[in-house]
Amino acid sequence: MQMLNTLGEEIRGGLEAKNHAREQALQHSRSIIRHSALAIRAVHRNERPLALEHIHQARGEAGTLRETLAPYPDLYFAGYSQDALKELSEACIVYALVGGERLPSPVELQVDAAPYLNGLGEAAGELRRHCLDIMRSGDSREAERFLAMMDDIYSLLVTLDYPDAITGNLRRTTDMVRGVTERTRGDLTLSLRLEATRLAAADLEARMRKP
Repeated sequence: MQMLNTLGEEIRGGLEAKNHAREQALQHSRSIIRHSALAIRAVHRNERPLALEHIHQARGEAGTLRETLAPYPDLYFAGYSQDALKELSEACIVYALVGGERLPSPVELQVDAAPYLNGLGEAAGELRRHCLDIMRSGDSREAERFLAMMDDIYSLLVTLDYPDAITGNLRRTTDMVRGVTERTRGDLTLSLRLEATRLAAADLEARMRKP
């Protein structure tokens, strides 16, 4: 049974190494998610240098994650790793769209299609938040521009009709994008009507004050 014992030791060593890589990957994934969330928060606060700093941190962690899991593709494509890369994609996309910059590609971010597309979809939810912030400041016309971006995102995602196994449940994300886009459209329509009513009332009041 010496051969069996030898095989057992070899297998144990391989599993120990893989488990260690998994634990490291979990730590890197959590760090990516944290920095991505902080980057998005900084974008909404118009703290773009801080947002970029967190994005750089997240991308660095993502690079380490890829290196750590290079020998273990099954761990790389596990839920926690792909979720982290989705959050990174979302942060980079939100940073670009809100700042009027060019949209980064999956190749540039070094992520696969599934986490990128789901990150793109979730970015639409952050654009809704940005639209609402703009509407509260009274700039409904600028909000229309971001609503158009949300429409463009939905128009792309809805055409990608592939099995969930290769898109990471993109259909669910697409349904979410449709919902937040329509709600934002309704909010913006109401805001425009209220703004028009306010302007009409102000104009009427000015006319009435004239001698």
